[in-house]
Amino acid sequence: MPSKHSRIEAKKLAVNRSERKFERPLDINGNLQRASEYYGENVFHYLTAPGIPETIKDELLSVSTSGIKLKKEHADIVAKAVTEWATSKGATHFCHWFQPLTGSTAEKHDAFLDLDGELPIEKLSAGQLMQGEPDASSFPNGGSRTTFEARGYTSWDLSSPMFLMDSVNGKTLCIPTAFVSYHGDALDMKTPLLRSVTKLNEVATKFMNMIGYNDTKKVTVTCGAEQEYFLIDKAFYFARPDLVMTGRTLMGSLSHKNQQLDDHYFGRIPERVLSCMEEIDYKLHKLGIPAKTRHNEVAPGQFEIAQIFREANVSADNNQLVMAVIKEVAENHNFIALLHEKPFAGINGSGKHINWSMATDDGINLLEPGVNPEKNLKFLAVTSIVIEAVHRRAKLLRMAIASQGNDHRLGANEAPPSIISVFTGSNLEKIFEAIKNGESVSEEGEVVLDLGATQLANLMMDNTDRNRTSPFAFTGNKFEFRAVGSAQSISFPLSILNAAVTEVFEESITFLENEIRATSVDTALVKLTQKWLQSSWNVIFNGDGYSDEWVEEAKKRGLPNLKTTADALPSILDEEQTKYMVEKGIFRRNELEMRYNVLVENYNTLREIEFQTQMDLVKKSVLPATLEYKKRLGKVIKIQKEIGLESSVEVELYKKLNFTVESLYANLLNLTNACESLNGDPAKNSLEIANNVFPLSEKLGESCNTVEDLIPNELWPLPTYYEMLFLR
Repeated sequence: MPSKHSRIEAKKLAVNRSERKFERPLDINGNLQRASEYYGENVFHYLTAPGIPETIKDELLSVSTSGIKLKKEHADIVAKAVTEWATSKGATHFCHWFQPLTGSTAEKHDAFLDLDGELPIEKLSAGQLMQGEPDASSFPNGGSRTTFEARGYTSWDLSSPMFLMDSVNGKTLCIPTAFVSYHGDALDMKTPLLRSVTKLNEVATKFMNMIGYNDTKKVTVTCGAEQEYFLIDKAFYFARPDLVMTGRTLMGSLSHKNQQLDDHYFGRIPERVLSCMEEIDYKLHKLGIPAKTRHNEVAPGQFEIAQIFREANVSADNNQLVMAVIKEVAENHNFIALLHEKPFAGINGSGKHINWSMATDDGINLLEPGVNPEKNLKFLAVTSIVIEAVHRRAKLLRMAIASQGNDHRLGANEAPPSIISVFTGSNLEKIFEAIKNGESVSEEGEVVLDLGATQLANLMMDNTDRNRTSPFAFTGNKFEFRAVGSAQSISFPLSILNAAVTEVFEESITFLENEIRATSVDTALVKLTQKWLQSSWNVIFNGDGYSDEWVEEAKKRGLPNLKTTADALPSILDEEQTKYMVEKGIFRRNELEMRYNVLVENYNTLREIEFQTQMDLVKKSVLPATLEYKKRLGKVIKIQKEIGLESSVEVELYKKLNFTVESLYANLLNLTNACESLNGDPAKNSLEIANNVFPLSEKLGESCNTVEDLIPNELWPLPTYYEMLFLR
């Protein structure tokens, strides 16, 4: 545990640190390289790679889009081409890069080095490209197999480009892959996502063809993930065992100035942070990841990066790399990047907003309203389909973003509440309400904002405002799933969302088949929109999601309010909720059970690590500091009494401190006893932890904060919120 000296040294190191500055490379003329010159230089895609015949590229594309079997001779051509490309750029190893149920990524490196007799060569075979056989015994499996059943398979994902990751003395070629068990069960995040985008493509394409878009051959799920994160000085991080062990502070008195003035949001980016951001952008652009936006977020020390829309599977892979690159580059600048949803109590937590839409191969965004959305029947129908999907599968969507970290964030400091609702904006709500009620729809048209200053460019009003308290908001030409946690993989919530929308699309096709025969396409689309709006109207909410009135109103509407992860996770075992996903093969029944077991175990384990870390900190750092201050006060009181100059100030301080330390110790004992009473049933433990044990941990943290406010700064052993959030 840290001592007061380690905290003081950490503060000195943070204040006096001389930081490196990132310098973008120069071109041959000595000018700074443009992003377009190095963008994607560490990416290999068979569709654009030299050395692969165009006919082979076409056949490989057919494999990735239609599911026909990949020919070994074609894989061999790719393997040779990527080996030449990667080794010419300094790569010494390759790996199958996959996403197990840990939520992060995994890789096992193999050298390109091989022997042809005794002659050393660089080689990646077709078999090594297409399939790997990692030991799956130590990855989460939710009890789906015993430890000795260790075989797993990784399978090359042709739809996601290969890429090079820099290492100390070379590079490693990463091959994106799925990860499945010996019996084909998905042990990863990618496989269900790929299944879900495949199914959604099938039904959405059929829907488009049915309503007259005969040129549409494919509908792609598109996604752009916004990533929030905190940066703190590395010295402070390693002086806080709670941050190292859990990713968040388990105690800490909030500084008097934090985010009340909103002066950090979109403010000038500190030079040291900007240098870090510039290197993050550079590395991401080389990896072919279109990082677009960077800015200060609301809380001090909090920042955001966002990327341009891409196909959902590629975007999910990209976001895993974004998190990895942020962490890596931050350390280069002597920062630590915190991706936990709530590293600091009392200020903004971090989320990961998923901007989600669907696009056709001939360039149509299915959620683009156009200038006159009231006349865009395709848009209205598709939007009503998504709203019905969210209404119908709200419990599953809440489950998909459940984690111990997100429990701290949902419903607080600009994070949406745990009640899943849909924000449409007032204009769209009026249109939908008229359709729902069978009334005529008035034409909205474009609205120009009069700003009262001729020097300013005209602003065209969007068809919706923004609602930061909504978990699922329509934002112009897409939906924004705002409730996703900053640390989690976006693949799981995307899979659930895609499956929910696919289900309603399929039912819509059946409905339209009958209606179009009886009437016309336009009339059928209006009736379909009306049908789903009448079914899902209760989920539409455009007000303040933080208000107590909304909690009561949502209850009257019958909307679920699953407040904790322990409340939300059982939804994945609800056969009525998951029936469609199982029938369509997006998840197998045992894969859902596996995920439930993994998620429950993960929740329990992370909370127990928090409890043990907190109790250890109290015993080894907080209590000793408190007792030291009591000793000092006692000496002063004794000396004053001996010389006949007694003062009530020291006595009152002593009494207050004594009461506080007694309360602190009582809370410590309560948490200790509660942890010891947990039984072996994971499901029961999760509820007990959420409802009873965690509140005791919060009380203990509050007692620590009171102590921190009472004792002198020099005696407090941990870096404070002020130091961590403002000294950079």
